[in-house]
Amino acid sequence: MPPFAARHADAPHFSFDTCAGSWILVLVPGSLGLPGKAELLAAMLAPHEAALDPARALIVVIGTDPADEAAGRLADGPARRVLWDDTGAARRALRATRPDGSPREGWVLLDPSLRVFGLWPFEAGAEALGVLAALPPPEAHAGVPMQAPVLIVPRVFEPAFCRRLMAHHRNRLAEAGPAALVEEEEPGAAYPRRVRRRAVLVATTELQVQIRGRLAMRLVPELRRAFRFDATRMERYLVACYDGAERGHFGPHRDDDAPGTAHRRFAATINLNGDEYDGGELCFPEYGPRTYRAPAGGALVYACSLLHEVRPVTRGRRFACLPFLFDEEAARQRDARQGAPATAAPPR
Repeated sequence: MPPFAARHADAPHFSFDTCAGSWILVLVPGSLGLPGKAELLAAMLAPHEAALDPARALIVVIGTDPADEAAGRLADGPARRVLWDDTGAARRALRATRPDGSPREGWVLLDPSLRVFGLWPFEAGAEALGVLAALPPPEAHAGVPMQAPVLIVPRVFEPAFCRRLMAHHRNRLAEAGPAALVEEEEPGAAYPRRVRRRAVLVATTELQVQIRGRLAMRLVPELRRAFRFDATRMERYLVACYDGAERGHFGPHRDDDAPGTAHRRFAATINLNGDEYDGGELCFPEYGPRTYRAPAGGALVYACSLLHEVRPVTRGRRFACLPFLFDEEAARQRDARQGAPATAAPPR
């Protein structure tokens, strides 16, 4: 399913693909103002919707008629989310527009990886809902356990350097105060993202050079070997802390889904401490509920296009260095968009 954003009651630009990880039954109902149509939809939903577990399956209704919204004919439910397709982006992604411009009504069932699993006309909603109710749990949809395409590289930072970065975070945090807490929405994000962490930028050139040197020696060759990708550029000297006392977390998101971030190719989560916290693992919902955690000083590397989340920290504090890597071609693309030179290349 191509990505798209639509308006939700809680978010003006809700990104549909953040729903990945569960079965999704999408309905494009057209106008429910036609005689008997709203009643027919209610009759199809009634036997199944109340029994759906929202962690397992979700119904997403794409509203296209402003009159339906004004009359309150569509509303969210425990396992139902209503999105309003003001721009037509949802209909384009779903190929739900007839040649005359009117919506093509019907149901589309997507698997947890957002791949089309089934199609039904509007009138066959009872059958679509019956199929949805009989499907296995999302983690079993492939028939075998799924593995996210991630790379774990140990010993990128040595213990003494990890401690130095954590001390730098504490010192910078004392200077930044409350401003270091990012909560509820990440500045510049394409859509609201649930995030709670305290992050600071590395302030000294000496530390920046030492971070680049370690990535160039210990991480870039592994990235080249595993993904045949030659990372020559780095963005963001950020050290973040997810605090268990604050339930530090970062909700589902992608790292390259805004014009200003489209040049990013790979993200690296370099854990600075290990046994001092619980929770805080990364999860990639499109590939199942399994969580991933690099050892202290090690990096978890993944493509910026992957949907991922940081689970809440439940004890202690998790510290991590969080750079993005890209190459010369991506740097040229970024320069063309921003009219500014790319960041310095890591030394080879």
